[in-house]
Amino acid sequence: MPPAVEITDDPARIDVDLVHRELAASYWSPGVPLAVVEAAIAGSECFSAHRDGRQVGFARLVTDGATFGWVSDVFVVEQARGAGVGRALVAAVVERARHYGLRRVMLATRDAHEVYRPFGFTEPPAGLLMQRTVADPYAAPPAPGER
Repeated sequence: MPPAVEITDDPARIDVDLVHRELAASYWSPGVPLAVVEAAIAGSECFSAHRDGRQVGFARLVTDGATFGWVSDVFVVEQARGAGVGRALVAAVVERARHYGLRRVMLATRDAHEVYRPFGFTEPPAGLLMQRTVADPYAAPPAPGER
């Protein structure tokens, strides 16, 4: 049986280099710059999972603290997968959302639907969601007056 996982919202416990490495290699934020990860962490409620003194997972809740939240950047390092770390992270995020009384919490996933379903996440009704994406989000923005 693997050792217990500890979930914390202490920002000092986040291994930012690990988070950056994992996110930069993910399908949802390939190549994300370190500065963007740092800004995302600073602007979110973050949860890190630790086992044997090492960080093994991460999740963010982006929220206004009143009505809406977005679960983002959930990952578990490869060697810790399959041991309930992801579920423990999602449980912590859902508990924080309950604490705020958020009426809607959303997320996007390509491959972890079964991690989220036990916490009440379902597919939205057809036509509910829209998105706007940027082709090269990490490119420098054009200077004023340029296109």
